[in-house]
Parts: sequence; structure tokens; C-alpha cells
Amino acid sequence: VRIVNDYLTLGYIAGYLGLAFGILVPLPQLYKMIKTKKSNDVSLLTYVFLCLAVMGYLIHAIYLGAVVFIVSNALGLTLNTIVLIILIRRKIK
Repeated sequence: VRIVNDYLTLGYIAGYLGLAFGILVPLPQLYKMIKTKKSNDVSLLTYVFLCLAVMGYLIHAIYLGAVVFIVSNALGLTLNTIVLIILIRRKIK
């Protein structure tokens, strides 16, 4: 039983660390885009795929009823969508 409890604890820690890093992913890019007002070298297609992937994770989390994953993926989708909107607006100009 001790091995199972240690494994579950390690699994939860790894899961929450992954969630934290997943939420943090778009922040440096978003900050740099706002600060420099440049986004020429940022791939639009990458953010389209990233938003679609996070949307899929969010739908799956809703299906499972996993509140932690719902919240984290909703936040991640919001941040990545902001980056995507900025990229689209700047590509149109």
C-alpha cells in the first residue's frame, strides 16, 4: 500500500506541475508581443494548433468532470487565444 500511496502522490505532484507549466507557456510570448509590439517571427499556425489542442483537452476534462483540468485548460485556452487574436490582427494589417 505504501508504494501505491507514494506513486499517487508523485503522480499528483507531476500532474499539478504540468498544469502550472502548461498555463505559463503563453505568458512570455504574450508579454514580449505586447512590450515590443512585434510578432513577425511568431507562427500563427502553431497557435492555431495549440488552441485546438487545448480545446480538445478542455472538452475531455468537461466530459470527465475533472474540475482542476477544466479550470487549467480554460485558463490556458484563454491565454493562448489572446495570443492568437493578437497574431491574427497583426497579420491582417
